[in-house]
Formats: sequence, C-alpha cells, structure tokens
Amino acid sequence: MNLDPFPKPFSCKEKPDIKYPCSWVYKIIGADEEALRRAVITVIGEKDLLITKSNTSSGGKYISLNLEVVIDDDETRLKYYQHLKNHAAVKVVM
Repeated sequence: MNLDPFPKPFSCKEKPDIKYPCSWVYKIIGADEEALRRAVITVIGEKDLLITKSNTSSGGKYISLNLEVVIDDDETRLKYYQHLKNHAAVKVVM
C-alpha cells in the first residue's frame, strides 16, 4: 500500500496496465469530417465502432471526432494509432 501523500506522476516510460479486450477511444483531428470518417473505415474497417463529433475549432478550420472501438490486444491498439496517425486526412491522433 502506497501511503506517499505525493505519489509520483505517471511516466510515459511506464507501460499502462490495460485489461483486454476493452473499449478504447481515439480522438482524431483533421480539416474535413467526411475525410476523417473515411480514414477510420480505411484503417479499422466496418467492424463495430462508434464515431461521434467532439469539437470544431473556433475558426471552423479543424474538427475532432471521438472514435470508440473494442481493442483485443496491445498490438492492435498501437497499429490503429499508427495507421490513423499516418493517414493524410488526419492531423492529430490522441
């Protein structure tokens, strides 16, 4: 039991403890909502997923979507992230 009143913050070097399968949410940002939606289908396919609009920038130049999908393992989670990140329609993936 950790009784330290000031626990150390999570380090990016530490691997998170994720129990698979699990529902995972990616936030994707780009300039065109339809292009982002097509990117998701290209990368992940038409399996069970949920895409919801998250936000639009104040100037309307960028839009963000939340993509929720069930992930079976670490390899798949990271593969989806990399493929989304490398897609021309996607500016940022979180």
